[in-house]
Amino acid sequence: MMIQHVTREISPAALEPCLRFYGMLGFTPVDAPDGVAGRAVWMELGPTQLHLLLDPAAPPISGHIALVVAPYEPTLERLRAAGHEVEPRREHWGAPRSYVRDPAGGLVELMAAPPGHA
Repeated sequence: MMIQHVTREISPAALEPCLRFYGMLGFTPVDAPDGVAGRAVWMELGPTQLHLLLDPAAPPISGHIALVVAPYEPTLERLRAAGHEVEPRREHWGAPRSYVRDPAGGLVELMAAPPGHA
């Protein structure tokens, strides 16, 4: 079993900055089904998708998503160079991890390795 996608409700104004942000993490836009065209933008990294659902009244994003990024340090440097504040966090399983907020305010945990793979 695996998680195939996560949906984030964002304001339309946050779309372009979010596309750039998630692009720095390796996600690329893919075609969304006709039924959601114009209401959602889909991005993909390997078998995992991120669906950005456009809503002018998008509520504040709660919770977070966690992504294993490789290479870890160069990814953090790209984010910092683009003006994103990356907050290092305590290692729980011997691998570095950090928090960063996407342009829509969603919390994203970045991990160098998943638990059990450090």
